[in-house]
Amino acid sequence: MAITLHVNGTARTIDVEPDTPLLWVIRDTLGLTGTKFGCGIGECGACTVLADGKAVRSCMTPMIAVEGSAVTTIEGLGRPGELHPVQQAWIDHQVPQCGYCQSGMIMAVATLVSDHPSPSDDQIDAAITNICRCGTFARVRRAIHAIGRTE
Repeated sequence: MAITLHVNGTARTIDVEPDTPLLWVIRDTLGLTGTKFGCGIGECGACTVLADGKAVRSCMTPMIAVEGSAVTTIEGLGRPGELHPVQQAWIDHQVPQCGYCQSGMIMAVATLVSDHPSPSDDQIDAAITNICRCGTFARVRRAIHAIGRTE
């Protein structure tokens, strides 16, 4: 089945089964490997991307659910020559340790700060359910709070 969506601003028509996970299309068909496979059951968040501006776990999102949608991966988050504020905060606050979960975490935080420019700790706890096995959560929280102070 041909399914059309816009990935990082480019219209793409992909011939796949409608229940094919978005993650496999992003990584295997489109070659965008910044989005990671973690658990495969939508729990860890390493595969988080934006679909129409909202964070989704791409390992559990069938292609049919995003037909016609605008999908943004970590590769498309900023503008050419300009990092997204979350990406810049990640650098400024030295958030990553191993980095495996970070693309998904950044995408989830991008949705959070879009909805709540200066989120409270309770809002952060409710919205950011991504798992970081290195335990960088304190640095993540500092970076999120810094974004709210600079925008």
